[in-house]
Amino acid sequence: MVNRAAEAKVTLQDGREFTAKVVGRDPKSDIAVVKIDAKDLPVVTMADSDKIQVGDIVLAIGNPFGVGQTVTEGIVSAKNRGNMGIEDYEDFIQTDAAINPGNSGGALVDIDGRLIGINTAILSRSGGSQGVGFAIPSDLARAVMESLVQYRHVTRGCLGVMIQDVTPTLAKEFNLKAWTGALVGDVVPNGPAAKAGFKDGDVVLEFNHRNVTDSRQLKLAVADTKPGSTVPAKVWRDGSARTLEVTVKDLPGTEPLAQNNTDHNKDTGTLSGVTVGDLDPQTRQQFNLPDTVKGAVITGVKPDSASAEAGLKPGEVIEEIDRHPVESAEEAVRLTENAKDKRTLVRVWENGGSHYVVVDESKQMG
Repeated sequence: MVNRAAEAKVTLQDGREFTAKVVGRDPKSDIAVVKIDAKDLPVVTMADSDKIQVGDIVLAIGNPFGVGQTVTEGIVSAKNRGNMGIEDYEDFIQTDAAINPGNSGGALVDIDGRLIGINTAILSRSGGSQGVGFAIPSDLARAVMESLVQYRHVTRGCLGVMIQDVTPTLAKEFNLKAWTGALVGDVVPNGPAAKAGFKDGDVVLEFNHRNVTDSRQLKLAVADTKPGSTVPAKVWRDGSARTLEVTVKDLPGTEPLAQNNTDHNKDTGTLSGVTVGDLDPQTRQQFNLPDTVKGAVITGVKPDSASAEAGLKPGEVIEEIDRHPVESAEEAVRLTENAKDKRTLVRVWENGGSHYVVVDESKQMG
């Protein structure tokens, strides 16, 4: 379990052991990327998990109860499982291949040995396998992996709406022929949806050319859309369908304070490895932040960064950067861009009070 570790131990089947560097982690999908310095490594082929079908034979590989590498056989029991309360973004493959404690992170492969999922959880009353296991599909894992490798964080789209499933009763009230889609209960002022013309009571039927059957599917479709992209959304309003064009923005809490320009081997900003979000009601509740505190909340800090060494932590609120007040995540990003000095004075709020921190990134330049 990587969790907050800066490094991890990796033991291969041939007995070799390596200290791995944690490239990045995404708690919302329960995926992390680690890197080892090794040669002659076997590579698994990643299949298109969207093409698997219920009934396909699968093999679950792992180390259950620490007994050693084990392979179990089963079938794909279901696809697109969600609302399990396991992760924020759920689109699981369900399988009856035996998955037990210790299997988490192991491979779920098809009969050709291609990766179609990563074993992550089971439903069980006894604590052992009862034939209901779940794996993160390879398509989702690949997208998270590529984002972590390139950006060190996962970029997700945001629409700016509160949504709910359409029940048969609601479908009747909104003159829908079928109880499908995602019902918009509230639209965030000045958000992407508001600017595109979304209204309370709209039912989203399609998003970016993908059918929307429930609120979970809309959430996944929006998250999978690159921020800054303008995409069509088909909505049902007042008894008829219409198409709106919406420009998706970054999901709050995924904005990096500094980007590393690897092509030119130089930094374009300070506070590298820190991600921030706006202080919306959900964020304030999550981190127990009072309404009087203003700024940008830290949602992630890369473990081996100068910011982590200086003591910056998720849940703290950046109030000032180099004596300039911070009112939003966007402003925090702007204040760290194209900095002339690699020493940054940061005023942060934590546990009822404010204090100053100096982040010195000059030591990490080379």
